[in-house]
Amino acid sequence: MGRILIKGATVITVESQDDIINDGEIAIEGQHIVSVGPAGSAPEDFGPDKVLDAAGMLAMPGFVNSHTHAAMTLLRSYADDLPLMKWLEEKIWPLEAKLEDEDIYWGTMLCCLEMIRSGTTTFADMYFSMNQVAQAVDRAGMRADLSRGMIGVGPEAQAALDFYPDFVAQWHGQANGRINVRLGPHAPYTCPPDYLKKVISLAGELNVGIHIHLAETKTEIEDMANKYGMTPIGLMDSLGLFELPVLAAHCVHLDDGDIEILARKKVGVAHNPESNMKLASGVAPVTRMLEAGVTVGLGTDGAASNNNLDMLEETRSAALLQKVNTMNPLALPSFQALRMATAGGAGALGIADRVGVIRKGLKADIILMDTRKPHFFPRHDWIANVVYAAQSSDVNTVIIDGSIIMEDRKVLTIDENEVYGQIGARAKRLTGKK
Repeated sequence: MGRILIKGATVITVESQDDIINDGEIAIEGQHIVSVGPAGSAPEDFGPDKVLDAAGMLAMPGFVNSHTHAAMTLLRSYADDLPLMKWLEEKIWPLEAKLEDEDIYWGTMLCCLEMIRSGTTTFADMYFSMNQVAQAVDRAGMRADLSRGMIGVGPEAQAALDFYPDFVAQWHGQANGRINVRLGPHAPYTCPPDYLKKVISLAGELNVGIHIHLAETKTEIEDMANKYGMTPIGLMDSLGLFELPVLAAHCVHLDDGDIEILARKKVGVAHNPESNMKLASGVAPVTRMLEAGVTVGLGTDGAASNNNLDMLEETRSAALLQKVNTMNPLALPSFQALRMATAGGAGALGIADRVGVIRKGLKADIILMDTRKPHFFPRHDWIANVVYAAQSSDVNTVIIDGSIIMEDRKVLTIDENEVYGQIGARAKRLTGKK
């Protein structure tokens, strides 16, 4: 890392809808942004080691994928067009039982490669073999929030608890501060209250947050009501889960009381519109959550239920889905959707003081999009063009933590051909298919 000067870009800071700088420049020193403004605004004594000529490009914050299962890239298109529990119990979980540590490493590398090439700079992951995941993140140069999935009713329940002290000690705050750790209880239907109390206690001792699936399906709502007389959100609140920093994935089926709890307890919500549509889980009440003051980010979920990790697609889907579901074309306008994909995700992960907008003093997680494409013309509204017209292949350059990770569409930290070879061989071993 050194000094980088980005010149000539149209800068979308995502601070506000109107905060767009034409012919802008961004000065980066080490990990941080030291200035952002119009041409000539960099400090006079700023001598860049590298100048990026970004004429014809948009500069904006990198996308924050606030919920995924990285190594499920290995299961992409393996099991499709099934309801959630049938998909999990009959297809996904049996194949996952065959996964080895090295499979997880290479599946995560494929995930990182796909995300970098589509402009994602930060992601929140819940899976297993998390030491391998952390190693892949470190090598790829990404920023990540990592959780080992915990099943409280299975044979690995205690082992999952025992895993965390060493994992936190080894990786929390590591990779130059790019890696954070959370505990990852899977969901209320796989982690009963007694187990969740142990998770809460351990998270408090280790001073880390929690990543959990909540209120994803109607079946979950019905089961929690029958067993505990409460909604999943109400149950978590009664257990004290929300006294800790919580990242709650999905939150599709919520009543007004649930939304009030999420807002009051400052729970970060990861909205996954495409996965929720594909699995027919429902439509999350995003506009109601935002109106109540809930911090909402966007996630892709795993590639086995999406089937890609394209945050531009996710942003567009989020906006369109809220409009058609509420029958209101004003619901979730383009800037609000873009905020969810960047600053909202950073807020949900508790790192809004580090990333999510382009601002002096924050970490330099920045992407450049090539707008010299037909779908970017005419240029009536830059933000609408990004949300409703841009493609992931428009992402030209990716900077994470002040380091150039992709330049002119070439990823500099990952050998793409090596990844493709490893994935092909491992997928064949897992499924017996070529």
